Amino acid sequence: MTVNGRPVSIEVEPDEFLADVLRDRLGLIGTKIGCREGECGACTVLVDGDAILSCIYPALKAEGRSIVTIEGLTREGELDVVQQAFVDAAAAQCGYCTPGFVMVVRALLDRNPHPTEAEIEEALAGNLCRCTGYYQIKEAVQLAVERLGAGGGAP
Repeated sequence: MTVNGRPVSIEVEPDEFLADVLRDRLGLIGTKIGCREGECGACTVLVDGDAILSCIYPALKAEGRSIVTIEGLTREGELDVVQQAFVDAAAAQCGYCTPGFVMVVRALLDRNPHPTEAEIEEALAGNLCRCTGYYQIKEAVQLAVERLGAGGGAP
């Protein structure tokens, strides 16, 4: 597989999940594990551009695929437009859920740079936050949409 643009060859057990491989074997601890049931979204990463729940995604399925974690969005020390929007909109409180939200938003905006409010809410629906009330998160998405429209493209 390719992780954050780098080829990775690693043997995994049949019962290992991608989140565990990323965190425990590759040291990419930005991928959080909240529920281990695919319900909270904290573990979201991109697999071939699609947002997936890595805590329930078998690591064996990652063979030959491109994986992007929250660490992979930053380029040459610069935050991705979505990451920066979350900072600027104060969309993180405790921050535990933030990587998952950022990855879901990145996938959404890669597919649709001008989503409607309903499309944004649908994309965010699989991620849970216990701190923010979602207002700042939605503001961050709108800010990222505006910045993308002004020429601040994807990495």
